[in-house]
Amino acid sequence: MTMQPGLVWIVDDDSAIRWVLERALTGAGLCCTTFDNGQAVLTALSSQTPDVLLSDIRMPGMDGLALLQQIKQRHPLLPVIIMTAHSDLDAAVSAYQQGAFDYLPKPFDIDEAVALVERAISHYQEQQQP
Repeated sequence: MTMQPGLVWIVDDDSAIRWVLERALTGAGLCCTTFDNGQAVLTALSSQTPDVLLSDIRMPGMDGLALLQQIKQRHPLLPVIIMTAHSDLDAAVSAYQQGAFDYLPKPFDIDEAVALVERAISHYQEQQQP
């Protein structure tokens, strides 16, 4: 059985971060959808579910931790990777406590980011097997 290419949702208020991640992940054969705020992600979740969500932690309006909490209530198995600045260790710990799959410190190595997303997708797709 062949696996479908993973569907990755990227949410970050910084368009440059969204662009870089989308380019790298698409180049790795993954399908990407980008969002600039958490509310848009929650709206989209009513009609589709990704294989992994990559979210910034610091965004105007709904921050990444609030989004993580909402997603875990609706889709407890969905892996969420939280992106955070190196200096924001408390937020990373909080993200783990709330069920994040992992965190990606900014600035990040793009190859490490792709590898982390691929691990999260494999983990999620394995959980979906009967």
